[in-house]
Amino acid sequence: MQVVQNAAEGLKREFTITVPADEIATKVTEKLASLRQQVNMKGFRPGKVPVNLLKKMYGQAVMGEVLEETVNASSQQALQDGELRPATQPKIEVQKFEEGSELEYTMAVEVMPEFDPMDFGKLELDRFTAEVEDSRVDETISGIAEQQKTFEPISGNRKSKKGDALLIDFVGKLDGEPFEGGTGSDFQLELGSGQFIPGFEDQLIGAKAGEKPSVEVTFPEDYQAKELAGKAAVFDVEVKEVREAKAVEINDDFAKQMGLDDLEALKNAVRGQLEQELSGMTRMRLKRTLLDALADNHDFEVPPGMVTSEFDQIVGQLRAQQGDTGHDHDHDHDHDDDHDHGKVEATEEEKAEYMPIAERRVRLGLLLAEVGRRNNIDVNADEVNRAIMEQARRFPGQERQVMEFYTKTPEAMAQIRAPLFEDKVVDYILEMAKLTDRAVSAEELARDPDDETESSEKKAKPARKTKAKGGKKAADKSAEADQSDAAS
Repeated sequence: MQVVQNAAEGLKREFTITVPADEIATKVTEKLASLRQQVNMKGFRPGKVPVNLLKKMYGQAVMGEVLEETVNASSQQALQDGELRPATQPKIEVQKFEEGSELEYTMAVEVMPEFDPMDFGKLELDRFTAEVEDSRVDETISGIAEQQKTFEPISGNRKSKKGDALLIDFVGKLDGEPFEGGTGSDFQLELGSGQFIPGFEDQLIGAKAGEKPSVEVTFPEDYQAKELAGKAAVFDVEVKEVREAKAVEINDDFAKQMGLDDLEALKNAVRGQLEQELSGMTRMRLKRTLLDALADNHDFEVPPGMVTSEFDQIVGQLRAQQGDTGHDHDHDHDHDDDHDHGKVEATEEEKAEYMPIAERRVRLGLLLAEVGRRNNIDVNADEVNRAIMEQARRFPGQERQVMEFYTKTPEAMAQIRAPLFEDKVVDYILEMAKLTDRAVSAEELARDPDDETESSEKKAKPARKTKAKGGKKAADKSAEADQSDAAS
């Protein structure tokens, strides 16, 4: 085998690889000999079919297998001999081959960058922490009590007000005709709850028991039932009862209904849950701060193919969030073919906005993967299995199917493994960094740092355009599954 490097530009490499004719002929002969022992053909004893006859019947298929195996093996050998780590799948193009002649093909590949991670001991990071205030505990318990409230029919004949509940029958009509799903009876509707489409509940405020108002509404343009979206409808409503909310008294009896011994136990349980939530926020904020610092301290070249793939993923996710149309309203074109091939056609504005985010994601992913590789950080089978079990518990009664899905789907398994690997690498780096605890309010801890940055930027430069949707938050989205390929 002869390997000649044709080009080396940045992280891109191109080679011409030549495999001698006799090597290919030997492999074809070996394949046919193996096939001879397996083929049963009328008129010949097992293993005695003439090779020439086998070649005539199966030669083309055998040659195809040999060429595929030869290209795979020789390209891998060329990468190993050159001590190259491919970042993307090599692109192979056969230049010439005829039976009895040598095989010549080109291999274009992007390779992993060579870089040294920074000295993590030089990192100085703020770790934001917050205490659970008594008022937050009380608010949370009040919210729980609000969900447990009941409604009782009022005495007298007063008008309904916001916060009351009405017991109603209703029939919805389009152009005077009832429509499917628009009818209900003995339905309890809390006024102001937002259960029904905008405008419906407002028109029932002030109604009395026994009245039969008509409610005129227009379904939202994005209403889930497409046949109703954007259409005007009239609902004939009969108000059967006006019911008044009966507040739940927060005391030991209420706590016992929640499965706890007394009110103090309920407060402690709520406090513990809130502390856990704040601890998670602290972790997320610290991780975000670390990723920002790592991005600021590393500026090595990244493989263009990986960046393009990441960019396509970002834009694809945005399109999905915008409603499966594949585009913003300003660029309403059909791109089903793009989705079928995992690639999307992006606007110039999207490229300017999200390509830097994609590059940042890839660079961080490569950095974390390199730190893990150099320090033998890995995720063991037990850790993966525990994570899969956590996912399975989210689907009661389907745990076995969920487990089978992950064990049989490599891509899904990679998505489980990637965040586990990333968190272990992050913990490794944080052990070396200098952390300074900063006590803040729960509101400040929960606030997106991008919002703070954008707010200050707007004050300094009112005319400046705001950042990309999601900013660095969208860029990192905890680098996790988005960086699974690089981190694997």
